Amino acid sequence: MKADHFATETAALASEARHWRRACAGLGDLEVSASPAAWRELESYLGLSVRANLSAQAKRLTAQADRTIFTIQGATSPADLQTARTELLALRRRYQRAETIVDFYCDAVNTRTNPRTAAVLRGLDALAVQSMDQVLRPLGIDTPSVLTYLDKGMGASILRAGVRLWDASLSPAAAIKITRHNLLQPTSLVHETGHQVAHLTGWTKELAAVLYEAIAPHSALAASAWQGWASEVAADVYAFCLLGFAPVPALSTVVDGTSRQVFRMVPGDPHPVSALRVQFNVALCRAWFGAGTWDSLGQRWLARHPLARASSEVRAIISASLPLLPALADVCSRMPMRAFQGVPLSVLADPRRLSPHELNRLADRAGASLYTSTYLQRVEPMRILALTVLRGLEAPTAPTEMETWLRRMGGDRAAAA
Repeated sequence: MKADHFATETAALASEARHWRRACAGLGDLEVSASPAAWRELESYLGLSVRANLSAQAKRLTAQADRTIFTIQGATSPADLQTARTELLALRRRYQRAETIVDFYCDAVNTRTNPRTAAVLRGLDALAVQSMDQVLRPLGIDTPSVLTYLDKGMGASILRAGVRLWDASLSPAAAIKITRHNLLQPTSLVHETGHQVAHLTGWTKELAAVLYEAIAPHSALAASAWQGWASEVAADVYAFCLLGFAPVPALSTVVDGTSRQVFRMVPGDPHPVSALRVQFNVALCRAWFGAGTWDSLGQRWLARHPLARASSEVRAIISASLPLLPALADVCSRMPMRAFQGVPLSVLADPRRLSPHELNRLADRAGASLYTSTYLQRVEPMRILALTVLRGLEAPTAPTEMETWLRRMGGDRAAAA
C-alpha cells in the first residue's frame, strides 16, 4: 500500500471511529430517548436499576471505541489497518445491538409520559412483583423488579429479567407489555409473570416431561404437541392458580378468530392450538370449582368452532386431548414438582381461594373498604384483581374501580385520597 493511500485510509478509519465513539457515548444520555418526566414516573429502585444498566452498556461501548481508536493510531502496516477495520465493524454491530436495547427500555419508559397512565402502570408493576413473590419467596428465590409498559396489539408479552440481551448483557428488569385493550382487565400480567417464575424455578422443562408421560400412552402425536406447549401451559396454569376464572374470558377474546385461525398449529409455536387452549383453561376451572359459567364458555367455543373444520393433524390432537383434560388439569396444578421443592403449585398458590364463593365472601366482608384498605391492598391483591375483572365483564364501559385501585397500588396519593 502506498504511503499516501495508507495515510488517507488511516485518517478515514479514525474519522469513522470518532463518529461511533460519539454515538456510543450518546447512548448514555438516556433523557434523549425517554423524557425526564417519564423517568420520574418509575419507582426509584426500578429507575435506578434500568438507568444504571443502560448507562453501563454505553460506557462499555465507549471504552471499546477508545480501544479501536488506539489501534488505528498505532497502525504501521496494511495488516494493522485491516485489524483496525475489523474492530471498527465489530463496534458498529455492538452499537446497533445496544441501541436496540436502549430504545426498547426507553420506549417502555416513555409510555409513562402521561401521569394518569404512569400511575396505572406503577400499580401494575407492584401487582406483577406481588404475583411472583407469593410463589418465589417461600422457595427462597429473589423476586425480580418489573417494568410494565403500554403497547398496541392483541396479546401481552415479557422480556424476562436476567436473560441475555442483544449485546450479551443481562436484562435489568422483567419488561411486561400490557395491551391497550386490556389495560383495565390486566389478567395477562400474571400469565407473563408465570413465564418468569417458570424460568427461575425450572418448571417448564419438568412440566414438559410430565405432560408427555401423561399423554403418550394415549397419543404420541398429542404428547409431542403438549410437550412443545409446556411454557405457555405453565403460564396459563400459573395465572389460574393466582386469579381463578378471571383470566379465561380475556384469553378467549384474545385467541379467538375464524375457525381457521383457532385451529391453526404452527411448527415451533409454543402456544397451544387456541381451540384446545380455551378448553384446557375451562377444565382447570371445572377441576377446582366444579360446574360454573366457564362451562358455557367452553360449550360456546365448541359450537362456534366445530372440530370438523380443523386439519386432520389438529383434529387428531384435539380428539385425543379432550378426554384427558381433567387429568392434565390435575397434573399441572396438583402434582408435586421439584421446581416447587416437592409440593404442587396449588400449595403455594391455592386456587380454592379464587372460587366464586370465596371471592364473594371477600367482597361481602370487605364492603366499602375493598378498594381503599391498605391492609387488603397488601395481603389480597390477586383476589381483588380477580374480583374486579369479573365484576367488570358485564360493564359496558371501563370500570372506574379498577383504574382507581391500580393507581392506589402504585402509590398515587390523589387516588388514595
